[in-house]
Amino acid sequence: MSRFRLFLVLFLTQICLWASPLHAQRNALVFQTDFGVKDGAVAAMKGVAFGVSDQIPLFDLTHEIPPYDIWQAAYRLQQTIAYWPAGTVFVSVVDPGVGSDRKSVVAKTKSGHFIVSPDNGTLTLIAHSIGIDSLRQIDERLNRLPGSSESYTFHGRDVYAYTGARLAAGVIEFYQIGPVLPPRVVELPYQPAAREGQTIQGNIPVLDIQYGNIWTNIPQSMLKDAGIRYGDRIRIRVLNQGKIVYSGEMIYGTSFSSVPKGKPVAYLNSLLNLAFGINMGNFSEKHKVAA
Repeated sequence: MSRFRLFLVLFLTQICLWASPLHAQRNALVFQTDFGVKDGAVAAMKGVAFGVSDQIPLFDLTHEIPPYDIWQAAYRLQQTIAYWPAGTVFVSVVDPGVGSDRKSVVAKTKSGHFIVSPDNGTLTLIAHSIGIDSLRQIDERLNRLPGSSESYTFHGRDVYAYTGARLAAGVIEFYQIGPVLPPRVVELPYQPAAREGQTIQGNIPVLDIQYGNIWTNIPQSMLKDAGIRYGDRIRIRVLNQGKIVYSGEMIYGTSFSSVPKGKPVAYLNSLLNLAFGINMGNFSEKHKVAA
């Protein structure tokens, strides 16, 4: 009998140990900012997260968003988020209105991801593509780095990184973020793609920056509906404020190798949207085409 009792005590102790917060699941925490990495801002945010829990997996989406460019922040989230598992927490800080009356929020997407961000347009494309399941305003009385109440210009560190880390670490649950808001977010105006016959019109939301390729918001489905197939030649015109800045024909190929080096090619980018560039060249620089 005494041996049985000893085994039972040890077994229950083991169950309690593995059910304790020390073994709670940590979700990944992914940072995006326009801070760059020339100073200590990003490191400070990660330090705050590490102080919440040294078990949180920390990753970077990018810190090279052009300063104040909320649109690019919105696009890079849309480009990336679907490839992370549900439960991942994104902290996106492109916040030219820091310290103003813009809301600080956490959005739970319909895919089960969380985005901690100012409600300033950063959530525009996520709202349209994935959808927002629910939205909460951050209650800074509960979710703010202790001792930071006199700081008004670094909410990325004091509010967003701290709240995101607490959510990723399981210290708080989504309902503890703050009051519920209607699942409607501030949206930036943009031109969706449209087709009329064999003419498709869209815009250039971003560049494939490293290589100077031109990314559009024209989806593969519109190309198929217009009867465009690989190997066809298509005419592309790019206008800036009504002025044509580029006009030319190119092959619609599967990859850059569909054309000789130095020749233009249209293709589907990694998001299955129409893009075009130059094999082993920089289309943006050569033709002065930008997002």
